[in-house]
Amino acid sequence: MSEATERIIRAVADGRRLDVLLAEAGGLSRSRAAALIGDGRCAVNGSTETRPGLTPKAGAEIALTVPAPKPAVPQAEEIPLTILYQDADLAVVVKPCGMVVHPAPGNESGTLVNALLSALDRLSGIGGETRPGIVHRLDKDTSGLLLTAKNDAAQRKLSEQLQARTMEKHYLALAEGEFREDAGRVDKAIARSKKDRKKMAVDPAGREAVTEWRVLARGSRCTLLDVHILTGRTHQIRVHLQSLGHPVCGDPIYGLPRGLKVPRLMLHARTLAFDHPRTGERMRFAAPIPEDFRRGLRTGGLPDEDWLALPCAGSGGGTD
Repeated sequence: MSEATERIIRAVADGRRLDVLLAEAGGLSRSRAAALIGDGRCAVNGSTETRPGLTPKAGAEIALTVPAPKPAVPQAEEIPLTILYQDADLAVVVKPCGMVVHPAPGNESGTLVNALLSALDRLSGIGGETRPGIVHRLDKDTSGLLLTAKNDAAQRKLSEQLQARTMEKHYLALAEGEFREDAGRVDKAIARSKKDRKKMAVDPAGREAVTEWRVLARGSRCTLLDVHILTGRTHQIRVHLQSLGHPVCGDPIYGLPRGLKVPRLMLHARTLAFDHPRTGERMRFAAPIPEDFRRGLRTGGLPDEDWLALPCAGSGGGTD
């Protein structure tokens, strides 16, 4: 759990107010710094100071204690959500591109969890207050199928399938360039990048990551792939395809600076198969192809084809 942090600075004789000094030194807004001072979280030369407008003397030691952020408790929000299937144990939903899965600093509302709390009667509590019912996640700009659990027993059994790799997840990915082979496998460990902590990277010292891919169609400057992930690392498909020299089209993090101009990240969680946690029945689902994804395909010279018209819901009705 995050802890409170203390920041210490030395005042200089430039006439700046206490709240201004602390805001600039601590990367805070001035109003946030003033609020912390007013709450008694600032000390000047060891004495508590609650006046944001104080002008410290040159050389004064100023200490500010910044409390750890409290996790957001999501509220139910009536957000349109496509539910392909639900029963007493689980729900299969379609996450749109641009929607964050669960609340986090900077995204406390408008998330999939907010929508689920309104649309479903209950969710598993295993994920805690901020991630109730979430069995697996998708990146913000990846669309497609996401599985949620309505009770703790269902979540445990579904999570076990993820660990055992008996849950099958296939994606559509439009990748830059032309693939020479028709199919392949990437078995490269992934870890957080040492150069940019906001990115992931191939790293032999990282966690195992395995991705299988198969060419569905070749377009102009791009290739449409069926991608099957055997592990679930952060940004796995995006990092693995980049490592092949064929990043996902429209990827703002791992993509080419002059790549194909498409309307979105061209990654869509297309099919999902798993065993029902209560009955053991094999469940199969396929998500419809969003219109913005279809526009991206047309940009790459890949008009809609019959193979895109897979069944979109129902046990036993999807394709892996």
